[in-house]
Amino acid sequence: MTILSTTSELSAEDRREHIAIRLGYHRMDHKVEPGLYELGAPDRSSPVFVTSNYKLSFDALRSSLRETPSYLLVLDTKGINVWCAAGKGTFGTDEIEERIRAVGLKEVVDHRRLVLPQLGAPGVCAHEVKRRTGFTVEYGPVRAEDLPAYMAAGKATPEMRQVRFNLRDRAVLVPVEMKNYLLWAVLAAILASLLLGWAGLAAVVVLFLTGTVLFPLLLPVLPVKAFSAKGFILGAAVAAAFALILVWAEGEPMESSTIPQVVAWTLLISPWVAYLALNFTGSSTLTSRTGVRKEIFRYIPLMAVMFIIGVVLTMLLRLDARGWF
Repeated sequence: MTILSTTSELSAEDRREHIAIRLGYHRMDHKVEPGLYELGAPDRSSPVFVTSNYKLSFDALRSSLRETPSYLLVLDTKGINVWCAAGKGTFGTDEIEERIRAVGLKEVVDHRRLVLPQLGAPGVCAHEVKRRTGFTVEYGPVRAEDLPAYMAAGKATPEMRQVRFNLRDRAVLVPVEMKNYLLWAVLAAILASLLLGWAGLAAVVVLFLTGTVLFPLLLPVLPVKAFSAKGFILGAAVAAAFALILVWAEGEPMESSTIPQVVAWTLLISPWVAYLALNFTGSSTLTSRTGVRKEIFRYIPLMAVMFIIGVVLTMLLRLDARGWF
């Protein structure tokens, strides 16, 4: 039986790795070794906290327990965070049972109590863990930073149970969202500029920034529930503004011919913003697997149809401008 050791202090190397994670660099490689870790100088009565072997999850837990000598039971979630791993099944009943057996936890502590993160609950059957291992599952707060107060009070307050997805939480996801689609955006920008000139290039830049930056920041204030529908609304508003600015920049008068141009740019830009918004469901705590599946089948065909119509309309408008009709 091997007990690994860790500390609550984050090193400069830890922080550099956090930056790499936030940028999506080698996204699936940021993990720690599964097993049992001692933090501080725990004894046989010290609490046992369960987490995933995703680097950010592990570091968030240990850095929050500065005054709490404890054991950290790290599950093998394949480098996936607690919430996502619970949905995928790697943070679950079977893995908890296996890890307790593998580290010999019954010989390390006298009590039979595990403290799990609340977001791991979807993957865990608490009464099965109790039946198979003898350990009782207790769900701690949503955020690791609330653990000291939770341990002191012996229970979680309503605020600790609340899943927050505030501006800071959303903003921190922007870099990785941009990185994930940057290569696609560059290729699309080159193609659009060849077909539509500088306007095509500008359109790709606008939809890219709208979908990866503006959408996450404005998420709660956008109407309707479905992320794709939110994306359509935001994309349509930005596309209409873009089209009007384009008409103004080209020195064309605002007249009835402006309407088809606004419609064309809306049909080109809005579906792609909606697509980027749909993909953001994987970064949010506001969605469910079934809800995302419904969105995919409901909105992906609509996105494709809108974009095709937008391409056709744009071609017709360009031909008309050249006097081909």
